[in-house]
Amino acid sequence: MAIVHPSGWRELRIIGAAQREIETLAELEKNLPDSFTVYHGVHWTRLHGGFSLYGEIDFVIVAPNGRVLIIEQKSGFLEEGETGLLKIYGDRKKSVVHQIARSVEHLQARYGQGHAGTRLNLDFLLYCPDYTIQKPHIAGLDPGLIVDNKRKSQLCTVVQTTLQAGADNPALVAVAHKFFEGELNLVPNIGAISEEARALYSRLTEGLATWGRRIDMTPFRLRVIGTAGSGKTQLALAALRDAAAAGRRALYVCFNRPLADHLAQLAPHETLALSYHQLCDRVLRSLGHTPDFSSTGVYAALETGFAACTPGTDWQFDEIIVDEGQDFYQGWADTLQRLLRPDGRAWWLEDPMQNLYDRPAVQLPGWVTLHSDTNYRSPSDILERINRLTGLARPITAGSPLGGSDCEIFTYADTAGLINETKRAITRCVGLGFKRSMIAVITYRGRESSALSSFDALGPHTFRKFTGQYDLFGTPLYGEGDITLETVFRFKGQSAPAVVFTEIDFETLNDNAIRRIFVGATRATMKLILVVSERSAQQFLDRLAD
Repeated sequence: MAIVHPSGWRELRIIGAAQREIETLAELEKNLPDSFTVYHGVHWTRLHGGFSLYGEIDFVIVAPNGRVLIIEQKSGFLEEGETGLLKIYGDRKKSVVHQIARSVEHLQARYGQGHAGTRLNLDFLLYCPDYTIQKPHIAGLDPGLIVDNKRKSQLCTVVQTTLQAGADNPALVAVAHKFFEGELNLVPNIGAISEEARALYSRLTEGLATWGRRIDMTPFRLRVIGTAGSGKTQLALAALRDAAAAGRRALYVCFNRPLADHLAQLAPHETLALSYHQLCDRVLRSLGHTPDFSSTGVYAALETGFAACTPGTDWQFDEIIVDEGQDFYQGWADTLQRLLRPDGRAWWLEDPMQNLYDRPAVQLPGWVTLHSDTNYRSPSDILERINRLTGLARPITAGSPLGGSDCEIFTYADTAGLINETKRAITRCVGLGFKRSMIAVITYRGRESSALSSFDALGPHTFRKFTGQYDLFGTPLYGEGDITLETVFRFKGQSAPAVVFTEIDFETLNDNAIRRIFVGATRATMKLILVVSERSAQQFLDRLAD
């Protein structure tokens, strides 16, 4: 049985195309000798910049003689054209041979940088488990380097045959292992996929969740300005767990109710995770005041009542963590600090690019500020587009190993077109293998102004959405459905493997429009489809072309 690095892959909840790679990984582990090592990047996140395994090379195999084999897997249908073998991505076609050539060249160049210009003893293999090559003479590859559906059962035999030449070379193997372990540096993918999805993995052994907690100061006042997907919520969870383990009373506060509900499911039971308005409600109820959630001004009344009241000792905390700080008012920050014990610790987590309400930045004089500009969640091609769109002074660094997600843009002219294109985008995601529970339809508009908010389904696709109503305790009520339908405002702090970001329509691509697009696009962990009005699409594409 081969050694697989990194481990832990059997426990991953895999969706979409990644499931096929996991099946191949299981085959390689089972049928290759224990002297072989298999490196992979299926559904994992890389901590540091540099070489990206996922989307470039699916598997790297190191043999006991030091020889290396890379396997490029192409699942699904392929096309055999005059220029060779082609893989279809939406309405685009890519040459398989060119993809493999780039991967080999990139890998050799990376190796040569640290090994005095030397090269790996490298072979490559194309694995297409679902397709049988009809014209091997025009595929553009040596037929011996192709394992198609007809030879699927021979995969591990072909791997061993390709790598068998030469005696064992422990020194060369050690060099190869050191290189690939340094290049990968992988940890499990972080975060939960959506409010209704079961948590995948929410641990991060390095990165923001580790070095953010290594900072020591008295008093502890840390402001973290981190981009979307940098690990702010994971840092918050780690800090809550630290507090619970040390017997400190901790409070987590954010702006969005869906995020608060999600964190409450993951945080230690000894801690409290609430939205700001939930906190106002809880404090006022403890003092004998019952808010009327049927009134239109209930939230303003909650804010005023909380600011004016005197919370008792039951509302004193050793640790307070504020998430989504860019959505808070200065007065809220000042009010919250009343709940912190004199020797308590305070965290403020925010991302100015997710300030959808155009609120002024909260002033926190004397606080230490930590910047984190790496997104570990979104595919690199999505981030590349975002950097061009926003022109950020501090560009986002791609930390995710996902690449080649082929962000697609569908356009519409009117409401009927919006409905049809959104339905087509959902069907596209389902066709790619994503379960409906792993798809989120995010609208650019607010719930009251969205043309989609009145729909309970589009064709066969039913929506799980906020009804706009609350129970007697202020808990939001949701309708039944398979696919999450949310606004970009309410879905901040969450993510999904496949995101259909729809109803994107603006007169001018101003700062607010750019921030909305930024938030919606960075919700996707694997696949993003944008459904954009015709009048807005051209402005969007012009900015990307600059």
